[in-house]
Amino acid sequence: MCSSGRIVNYLKAMRHDLRHNVLLRQAGFQAYGPIGGYVVLDEQRYDIRAQVHTIGGYSFHADQKGLVNFVTRMRAWTSGVRIVDGEPQAKQRLAEMLSSKCKGRKRFVDAVIPS
Repeated sequence: MCSSGRIVNYLKAMRHDLRHNVLLRQAGFQAYGPIGGYVVLDEQRYDIRAQVHTIGGYSFHADQKGLVNFVTRMRAWTSGVRIVDGEPQAKQRLAEMLSSKCKGRKRFVDAVIPS
């Protein structure tokens, strides 16, 4: 799912920064072993310095409530969330819901919608 669309641009732009994390959902089939420190995008090899993580048992196609619950129930609290998929109004509403819910738990999360 990282082979086309906006994700390719995000990976190209952010892959070099150690502060970034790439979160991959475990699919039904995944090649054995780690990503190997690089990725091939548009037939060009790019080194990856960002941290790469995988997560199982979670659908990235969840509704707003599911996404908010996922973030607010994390064991290790995150300081930021990038909302990169969806219609503009839906992304804005999700960012508002995340901020409100986190504020209610006396936590802060920077919900950003990259341009």
